[in-house]
Amino acid sequence: MQLFSEHFKEEHPLTRVDARVKLIVVLSLLVMVLSYKGIVFPLLIAAASFFVCLWMKIPPRVMFLRISQPLFIAMVVLLLKFFFSGEEIMFSVNVLGMEIAGHRDGLIEGIRITGRVIGGVSLLIMLGFATPFIEFVAALSWLRIPRQFIEIMMFAYRYLFMFLDDATTIYSAQKNRLGYAGIRKGLTSFGVLTGSLVLRGFEQSQKTADAMIQRGYTGDMPLLKGEPVKAVDLAVATLVVIVGGAVWMI
Repeated sequence: MQLFSEHFKEEHPLTRVDARVKLIVVLSLLVMVLSYKGIVFPLLIAAASFFVCLWMKIPPRVMFLRISQPLFIAMVVLLLKFFFSGEEIMFSVNVLGMEIAGHRDGLIEGIRITGRVIGGVSLLIMLGFATPFIEFVAALSWLRIPRQFIEIMMFAYRYLFMFLDDATTIYSAQKNRLGYAGIRKGLTSFGVLTGSLVLRGFEQSQKTADAMIQRGYTGDMPLLKGEPVKAVDLAVATLVVIVGGAVWMI
């Protein structure tokens, strides 16, 4: 549960900054990261995000857990680009009668994609640590994100912890019964766990819909109303975006 804990966001100067300002800054930097042709700027953004998280006293283990899955996907893309894309061959090996070649231009393109993934995900992780979820949702509403999307996000966040508890309970029961004693048993147990969570998700969605209708839900969920943006926050955000833009143009 520590991975999704909200206590990291308490009593920190960055947490008290208006969520709308933080969201605009992160979106601006994210556009720069995705549009950058090289790898230096995304890695600088990733390093800056990492040091900001350390400044907020986020445990490195929690940061690694949050970035591990996107990093794994980025590494898979890097390998696919390296071995199956490009024209400039660096080397080739014969594996079980199949010729596998590494391509220089494919490697360069894969590194660029990996850098963008790491930079973009680091920004989002920093935003998540620095912004309470309710304020983040209110900022999305202020940006005129469709309300249906916001409401689905709120329900998903609400029941994420419940399903996490269910998954932990099922996993503990399976482990106590030696459900993960071998690879075959482990895959079977994991399939049962996944299927149970999917069925509980469908069941809970129906219960939630019935409960909301019985309470007079009409499709309009009230959200926080933000105060006017402070001039200081706006000035600092503008400075950050300008500095980021200057580095992006180099």
